[in-house]
Amino acid sequence: MTTNSGNNNTRKPNQNKFQKKAPRFNFMWIYFFVILALGFVFRMYGSADPVKTEWLTVKEQMIPAGDVEKITYITNLQKAEVYIQKDSLSKYVNKYFGGREPSVGPHFFFIVSPNFNAEENLEEARLSLPMEQRFIINTETRENYFGKLLEWFIFPLLIFGILWFIMFRPMQKGMGGGQGGGGIFNVGKSQAKLYEKENNIKVTFKDVAGLEEAKVEVMEIVDFLKNPKKYTALGGKIPKGALLVGPPGTGKTLLAKAVAGEADVPFFSISGSDFVEMFVGVGASRVRDLFRQAKEKAPCIVFIDEIDAVGRARSKNVGFSSNDERENTLNQLLTEMDGFGTNSGVIILAATNRADILDKALMRAGRFDRQIHVDLPELKEREEIFKVHLAKLKLVDGFDISFLAKQTPGFSGADIANVCNEAALIAARKDKPAIDKQDFLDAIDRIVGGLERKSKIITPNEKRTIAYHEAGHATVSWMLPNANPLLKVTIIPRGRALGAAWYLPEERQITTTEQMMDEMAATLGGRAAEEIVNGKISTGALSDLEKVTKQSYAMVTYYGMSDKVGHLSYYDSTGGNGYNFDKPYSEKTAELIDKEAKQFIDQAHKRALEVLKDNMEGFTQLAELLLEREVIFSEDLEKIFGPRKPKDGAEVTPPTSPETAQEVAPEAVDVTEPETASQA
Repeated sequence: MTTNSGNNNTRKPNQNKFQKKAPRFNFMWIYFFVILALGFVFRMYGSADPVKTEWLTVKEQMIPAGDVEKITYITNLQKAEVYIQKDSLSKYVNKYFGGREPSVGPHFFFIVSPNFNAEENLEEARLSLPMEQRFIINTETRENYFGKLLEWFIFPLLIFGILWFIMFRPMQKGMGGGQGGGGIFNVGKSQAKLYEKENNIKVTFKDVAGLEEAKVEVMEIVDFLKNPKKYTALGGKIPKGALLVGPPGTGKTLLAKAVAGEADVPFFSISGSDFVEMFVGVGASRVRDLFRQAKEKAPCIVFIDEIDAVGRARSKNVGFSSNDERENTLNQLLTEMDGFGTNSGVIILAATNRADILDKALMRAGRFDRQIHVDLPELKEREEIFKVHLAKLKLVDGFDISFLAKQTPGFSGADIANVCNEAALIAARKDKPAIDKQDFLDAIDRIVGGLERKSKIITPNEKRTIAYHEAGHATVSWMLPNANPLLKVTIIPRGRALGAAWYLPEERQITTTEQMMDEMAATLGGRAAEEIVNGKISTGALSDLEKVTKQSYAMVTYYGMSDKVGHLSYYDSTGGNGYNFDKPYSEKTAELIDKEAKQFIDQAHKRALEVLKDNMEGFTQLAELLLEREVIFSEDLEKIFGPRKPKDGAEVTPPTSPETAQEVAPEAVDVTEPETASQA
């Protein structure tokens, strides 16, 4: 398990080029304000736009009144412009020009239809007036020079500018000189970011807590790059590649950052999805460009995060096509890593949490010589991770870090970092001067169970059903020695759950049939309690039924725990079947598997009923106490049922805190796969 103690923000004198410069005044603002001022002046004192009118209005109102000074007929635009006498302009100011008298014309215009004989109609209207009121008639052809300019110069220039922006604009530089995706001709360039001495990451192996075995593996690679003669003198060769494999949040990327900070050589970082593009051949081109840059910088390290995005087994591609773009990219990657050419001095470091779906050719020796497993941290490693994260927090005096490590089994490094951050936020929300133990317990509740839903409306009858349901879980798990020890039961809604029973799973590597059966019985204790108390069942046991169904089928099909099915396992850890839609067993065997899985569930359900009926008095007392207090702890169960008996029959005291009994831990995880079963 890993964690980050934070980056050092101290900058060296030669790093001034990364410092932010003061913003400079842009003179374009002056041009903007000048143009704005000219537009304002033109608007205030210039001529107003001509107002559209109709020929009938001009003929029957403006011409008879003697207001028209001139009419200009524009033959090629099918439009006529009307100029009003200066003395008569005041009549139209308020109605047409918003109270502002225009200085120059034209003042009105009307559209001339093709059937309209402009010269005849205008001349007839002019002759109808007295000699002193007759207006002037002009006929002209007007060229639209601006339109021609736009057509022949501005529009082609705009098209050329767009093409230049797309095809020839300078490429953006990523951190450390990595080339970004600017320009269509640069789409095949590598998207990797380059980290060198002047801009390397300030993360070292000291910032990575836990993962001692994984650190030894990668530190050997770093040591080879620093002292190559130490290994070459004996004829040894450093592995060409190392693959970091582990669940999400365990610190694979952080370990790679530590390598980048310690190696003191060029470090290329890229994600597997950066190779995937919609254009044909782009992925392979980016792979070639990446290794070309790496060879120029050799010795160096290339880190490919989430390599499963490009390294998926070729038989598993959804397209079923041999010419799939992802396959072409993978083929190029295989060739570059270990093909006919040589990549001396280029070490490949990759990370994934889906190693089972990677192509076998990618996993072979000569490409990835080592697989470094980064697993979930154990008790001691979790304590080290908490120490790194808690160093930045303000805690109460005498805080017990080992207590937190015990309460977080199955937590990854990312989960632990989230717990610490949530605890700080909760303490700040309560205006506390320092973070105490209760804040961390509330944070674990928040992360594992979800946000407390105080506004959830629950009827008294539903609340009673929930209380007896959770009391059934608690009673059965307490009385069965192989079930996980229970620490807390609550009927306060959190997330999507109306109630929850909290357990502290044992950190064991193997699980027996008896342990799995007791855990199934404890899971079905809620459904059994509803049957005993209400005489009917409800939908509240949905998650319980889902869990035991998966677990019972895993016992039959994966672990070979059924006497009738036998010592067979249909679990494919290699994923070699690909898209094989046929079951690896016959229909008769499928019926037998269904029957055996149901028999396991029926046995667990029957045992849960027996335990509740044999301890009916304590079960009822526990449910009523839960209705009264809404939250009960392991001490309350011990007072009602007595000390819990382990497998060997000796009495033991359940794990409790010296300060408070509220010790919250996540429930045991499902056991649908062998890897999960080892943690259940």
